[in-house]
This record gives sequence, structure tokens and C-alpha cells, in this order.
Amino acid sequence: MNIQKSNRQIFIIYGLLTAIALLTLFPLLWLISTALKSPTENLLQSPPQLLPIQPTLNNFSRVWQSLPFGQYLYNSILVSVLTVILNLMFCSLAAYPLARLSFLGRNGIFIAIVSTIMIPFQIVMIPLYILTVQLGLTNSYLGMIFPSLASAFGIFLLRQAFMGVPKEIEEAARMDGSSELGLWWFVMLPAIQPALITLAIFVFIGAWSDFLWPLIVIQDESLYTLPLGVAKLAGTFSLDWRLVAAGSVISIAPVLLLFLFLQRFIVPTDTGSSVKG
Repeated sequence: MNIQKSNRQIFIIYGLLTAIALLTLFPLLWLISTALKSPTENLLQSPPQLLPIQPTLNNFSRVWQSLPFGQYLYNSILVSVLTVILNLMFCSLAAYPLARLSFLGRNGIFIAIVSTIMIPFQIVMIPLYILTVQLGLTNSYLGMIFPSLASAFGIFLLRQAFMGVPKEIEEAARMDGSSELGLWWFVMLPAIQPALITLAIFVFIGAWSDFLWPLIVIQDESLYTLPLGVAKLAGTFSLDWRLVAAGSVISIAPVLLLFLFLQRFIVPTDTGSSVKG
């Protein structure tokens, strides 16, 4: 009886999880389905048709040929990769002393940094734009990267990761004559690799999908990122949802591939195993 009850509970749990997964994936599946539908299919028919009757890749080719999507893709990759590299560097440099060094006001500085998470971006957007204009960074890649050079969330995440590194590793490196920068680069960063990869994924997705800030600081269409290019599709093709969906699929495919490739690295590591007995 207990075994049957346990099996029933497992069946219910897996059924609920499957239903939640399908509900979560449905918008993505509908987007892909719309991108593959031919012009003869009615997108607004009732009941809706999930699977395309006559699948076609013409929508993707039309989008790619009608707009410089190759340039948009290059811009998005460049901005996102540079944002990840700079964010990881500055956040780790800020998080390391907050986690491992003792100095006056350390906790107060950390609390002040973390408290900025509660400030919406729309509040600081105007001061950031004024500063960007004064620095002459509008219409440039650096202008798009500027607000994301560091983040309070990144500092918080890496600080907690640094605090989890065993003290013995740090002491052994100091006994070998390592400097603070050497200790940060050669010892601490490898020890918190999962946290760095997790932060890199979050930062990459945020930079890749950012629409508002590039829209504000970029006027030159040759510097458009993919979100701006997809928005331009709506006007270019007078709201042909097949083409807008095709452009959206192109824009999200690299992010999905990146997550699938890196998810195996987002696992806890035993930093204590680095300490030799």
C-alpha cells in the first residue's frame, strides 16, 4: 500500500513538473512555429495551429537579406562578450577585498553596494545618459557597455563565493610569496569558477537582450544590436509576424546555445580538495 502511494505521489509530482515545463516552453515553441509557417497559413485561425502545415525557411532568408542582420549579430556578440569580460573583472576586483581583506568600513561599503540593487534602472538612466554624453561615448560600443561595467548583484555573488574559499588555500599562497593580485588571479578566481560562469551567463543574457539603453545611446544603424534590429522588422515588413518571429528566433538562438553549452559547468566545486594534506 505504501509503495503504491509513493508511486502515485511520484507520478503526480512528475506530471505537475511536466505541465509547468510545457507551459514555460510554449511561447518559445509558438515563436519557432510562427517563424516556420508559410504565407498561405493563417496565424490567427481558431483553434490555433501549433505545427506549421508547410514548414519553410524562407522567412529566415528574407530577414537575413532584407536587413543587415549579420552586422547586428556581430554588434551583439561584441558588446555582450566585452560586457561579460569587463563585468567579471571589475566585480571580482571589488568582491575580493570585501570578502578576504579587513579594513575600516568594509561592511558599510558592502551594504551600500548591495542596497543599489533596489534602485530601478529607469531612475539612474537619465544621469547615466548625461554622463555618457559628457564622456563622448554615444554612438559607440563602449557607450552601450558603460552602464554594465560592474553590477551590485555581481559583486554580491562573487563576494559570497570568495568567502567560501578555505583559508588554508590563501595562507599557502601567501607563504609562497604571492602578492594580492597574484592571489586574486591565480588562486581565488580558479577556486570560484562556477560562480564566475554563473555570473557570465546572467551578464551575457542581460547584455544580449538589452533594448532600452542601446536605443537611447545609438543613432547609427550600423551599430544596432539584434533587439534593435528585431524591433526594426516590425516597421520594415508592416508587422508580418512570420518575419518578426524569424528575426526573434535568430536573436535568441545564440543565448540558448550558450546556456546549453555552459550549464554543465554551473555545479558546486570542492575548493577544499585543492588543499594538500
